[in-house]
Amino acid sequence: MKKTSRFLIIIFFIGFLTSCSSTKKTVNKTSKKETSPSKSQILFAQSDKVFDDFKDKKGSSLNNYTLEYVKRYKHIAIEDMMEFKIPASITLAQGVLESGSGRSELSRKSNNHFGIKCHKDWKGKKVRYDDDKKRECFRKYEHPEKSFDDHSIFLTSRSRYASLFELKQDNYKAWAKGLKKAGYATDRKYPSKLIKIIEDYQLYEYDALVLNKKGNKKSRSKNEDVVFNKNNNYIIVNQGDTLYSIAKKNSLTVSRLKEVNNLKTNEINIGQKLFLSK
Repeated sequence: MKKTSRFLIIIFFIGFLTSCSSTKKTVNKTSKKETSPSKSQILFAQSDKVFDDFKDKKGSSLNNYTLEYVKRYKHIAIEDMMEFKIPASITLAQGVLESGSGRSELSRKSNNHFGIKCHKDWKGKKVRYDDDKKRECFRKYEHPEKSFDDHSIFLTSRSRYASLFELKQDNYKAWAKGLKKAGYATDRKYPSKLIKIIEDYQLYEYDALVLNKKGNKKSRSKNEDVVFNKNNNYIIVNQGDTLYSIAKKNSLTVSRLKEVNNLKTNEINIGQKLFLSK
């Protein structure tokens, strides 16, 4: 009887040690995964460096409103390129042209940056503006970011734009001409206007980042080190940032971001530090 009891105690003790060791390995693995930047975060960091370098060299000779627009929305254009295969340069150029760099009445009051009209399948909010005809129906969005997402869905879900996705993603000239041919705009100069914006602000650089056609591994690693610090999992709020845009860029929900930072409202301030996890 005593031998049996000792044997059972030894078996239980071995099982307890094995369980602890397994749990410890799982925790360490999860912790390591949480501190590693995602592919989109790495591309965002690289695009910030590209933008800053470009602004230092040519920013003084270009439109400040357009520069701020590119700075604010380049991340979501890159993310949509990764998901929907639409060149970031085309998305940004269309946003700049259609919204007047975010200054048009439609974009300011309705967050519609691409001039997308209601159409029969639209079930969201609507607003009336004069365009080709008086009081035409346009889509209204809660956030500008929703307009960017809907633009990508609009192009990928309609058969008349299908031919665009047979083009190379870095052939922005062909995409610009293809949009006009497919009927996105009636202006015969629409392609040349898009191409000029892309080339003036070197938006093709963001396409190259996504397609991994610019720089080498050494230079990319250097850019990542400047932005990401594994011991400080936070970001600093920049001009134009919203809780929604920050949450989307970092694969979080707005409620999670508010919970981590003990925020009771959606208001944030430039220069504010926001933690991405506890």
